[in-house]
This record gives sequence, structure tokens and C-alpha cells, in this order.
Amino acid sequence: MRIAVIFSLFLVLVSCSEKLPYESINPNAAFFYPIDTIPKIYLYRDIARGLEEEFHRIYALKDNAGPHIVVERYASDGRILEAINYNIDSLTVFDQMVVDRFQKKEKAFIYKNDLFPMGLKKQAWYSIKFKGVVDSTLILREIKRNFKKNQRITIMEEEQADALIFEDLVRQTVLNPFTKKEQAYQAKQRSYFAKGFGLVEWHSLDKKVHFRLEQILTQQEWVKIIAR
Repeated sequence: MRIAVIFSLFLVLVSCSEKLPYESINPNAAFFYPIDTIPKIYLYRDIARGLEEEFHRIYALKDNAGPHIVVERYASDGRILEAINYNIDSLTVFDQMVVDRFQKKEKAFIYKNDLFPMGLKKQAWYSIKFKGVVDSTLILREIKRNFKKNQRITIMEEEQADALIFEDLVRQTVLNPFTKKEQAYQAKQRSYFAKGFGLVEWHSLDKKVHFRLEQILTQQEWVKIIAR
């Protein structure tokens, strides 16, 4: 299965080698991911624990849904976890795919589509629903994002960049529609979006979980890592 995944990644690399003539009207677009059809893979490391890694594969494309930016999230072993599609014009989300522990893909139902804010004075609210691990349950995931401050930060230990720092309230509720029972979990985190890069860092308020961008890989470099 891993060979098939790698082969499909190379097909995307070959087919997505031209620039899209689109720009976002979102006033904060400079702090989002660059619009480029050539995939880039962001390697994040949990500096609180050292060994935990996460990959985000980012690229722009145009299809029947129009021009959009895709952010695919992968575990350290190369398993895809989810994929989010952002409209290039507004940077709102129009589609999200989630993957369960059996690697079964599912399209999430989107209630609120504002994950990257259009205005810094307004709260961004993102809400989706999808099937839970147990067939009889549903999961409601919500992110309420508020702008905290601007700050100059260091990227990958060598480059300085301006960043927008947000405080996120992340809430996940497990619902059982038959028993009417629900169980909710919530936590706060900080998310850092750097100018010219996009998401470069996020951490819990106590920093027991603290992911930071460590390296930006080409697709060929990434395929060598996950093929090991």
C-alpha cells in the first residue's frame, strides 16, 4: 500500500508543475501558505518530547471546485490523517477529508468554515462532524480562533519573520445519537502563522505539546523518508 501511495505522490508532482494565476483577497493571506502547485512538505517536531513528528503536505491546484490550497496532514510513519481544502480567494474551508484508524476516508460535514480569519478583530469559528471510532458515535470538532498578537519570530532556527499568533479553543464532542449521551473534551492552544510560510508552530498553553517547523522538504526528499 505504501508503494501505491508513493507512486500517486509522484503523479501529483509531475502534474502540478505550473503556477496558478490567482491571489487571495484575504487581507492576512501573506501569513498563510504560499500559492504554489509544486507540493512542499513541512516537517514539524514536538520539541517537548523530541521524537514525535508530523508532516503537512501543501500545494495549490485548480479542479472542478475551482482554485484551492490543499493541506494534507500525515503521521510520522506516512499515514494520512486528514486533508483540508481552502478556497484561495477567501481562505475559508470548503471541504475536509478525515481518515479513521482503519485508513478509511470520509468527507466531513462542515457547519462553520472559517478556520483562517478574514479579519483579526473577528473570531474565526470552524466546526465539522464525522463518524467516530465506534460505528454508533459521531464526533463534533470545533475550533474557535482569536487573534492574540503580532510577533517577530525565528523560523527553523535561522530566518526571522513576522507572525500572527492566535489563541485557539479546541473542543471535541463524542455523540451517541441512539443513547443521546455525549462526552466533550476541550483545550486551549497557541498557533503561529509566519509571513511567507503559513503555520510554523503550535503548542498547548502549558507547552507539554509543542510542535515547531523544523524543515521544508521537497516531495522527493519526503518520499525517501517515508519509504524507509
